[in-house]
Amino acid sequence: MAQSSIPLSKNYAQQLDAQDELAKYREEFYLLPSMYLDGNSLGLMSKRAEKSLQDILQSWKELGIDGWTTGEHPWFFLSEKLGEMSAALVGAEPEEVIVTGSTTVNLHQLAATFYQPKGKRTKIIATELDFPTDIYALQSQIKLHGLDAEEELIRIASRDGRLIEEEDIIAAMTEEVALVILPTVFYRSGQLLDMERLTKAAHEKGILIGFDGCHSVGAIPHEFSKWGVDFAYWCNYKYVNGGPGCVGSLYVNRKHFGRVPGLTGWFSSKKDKQFAMEHTLDVCETAGAYQLGTPHLLSVAPLIGSLAMFQEVPIEKLREKSLKLTRYMMDLIEVELAGMGFSVANPQEDERRGGHVSLEHAEAVRICKALKESGVIPDFRAPNIIRLAPVAFYNTYTDVWECVQVLKAIMQEKRYEKFENRPGVVA
Repeated sequence: MAQSSIPLSKNYAQQLDAQDELAKYREEFYLLPSMYLDGNSLGLMSKRAEKSLQDILQSWKELGIDGWTTGEHPWFFLSEKLGEMSAALVGAEPEEVIVTGSTTVNLHQLAATFYQPKGKRTKIIATELDFPTDIYALQSQIKLHGLDAEEELIRIASRDGRLIEEEDIIAAMTEEVALVILPTVFYRSGQLLDMERLTKAAHEKGILIGFDGCHSVGAIPHEFSKWGVDFAYWCNYKYVNGGPGCVGSLYVNRKHFGRVPGLTGWFSSKKDKQFAMEHTLDVCETAGAYQLGTPHLLSVAPLIGSLAMFQEVPIEKLREKSLKLTRYMMDLIEVELAGMGFSVANPQEDERRGGHVSLEHAEAVRICKALKESGVIPDFRAPNIIRLAPVAFYNTYTDVWECVQVLKAIMQEKRYEKFENRPGVVA
């Protein structure tokens, strides 16, 4: 058996929980009967998110159409207000963030704006490990310019099937590249890219660069403005806990303010001119310009409560606990699951690791089913990955300890063997 430098007892995990200054926030969430380790796919509901949704419903009930401009949270300005509340999560100025659209819609909007192929510069850099929606959207945008997506979309190859080397991305930044769009964290392996380094490299080559922050925002600090990132987009239903189908967000560096977005709608207008109903758009000179139509108020509302917690707890504090939770989990896995066919696919270094542990096993599908039956909710990603995301706001060190013990029992007792080796429709 491997030797451990940490105590393996449950008592040690409980001691860590007793010292956790964020422990009180666990009471803010509706916890499930099962241990929830899938917050990197969908965060749990908080009591504040529930209340803010009820508040918006109440304003509709009591104010009718006057809810657009009156009440505690006037609807007409809510997307901007929530953008301001989100800005600290990504290291942006308040005017650089807007809550609008969804991940894919916002990527289309940003690519339509910043992908302007001209002369030799016609290519977009992505990677072969990107989430599929990003690839589909970029292929669409290339085709809309009458170009061949197979030729113009460069997908950086992984050397090992898990990670992408930043040197390979930078080497591909040639004079033929117009745009680079990369994930901040890769959804399978949890690899965190050095966004500052990649932004600097792109700009030195005269290339615009943007990031998909879906698997990092709410778990990892960012400094988009300081780094000079041109744009970014993310969902708010994972680590930000905004609920299923929650409206997404996007960031546009202020150096691009005043630029007419590639896709426009009446919410792209300056607020004081929007209801003039003119057919000439007076484009808003903030990230608000990248809105299209009426905000989806009932899908925005939970963010009022969710983001309030992030204003109380600096993202750096959440990151500190997240790293400790995932480190503790990896240490336990190394010892308790030794010889059982598991391997940790995510980077070991703190500065290269996102908010989840990526555990590989040939029987990952069946092990995930056995985990659910045993009271642990994980996340499966094809072909062989079990993702485990202990979230700083509501998961504990005891959760981590118990999860590893359940995994150990599943393997020792071969509980997974009774399940079919086929993933569900929704993984």
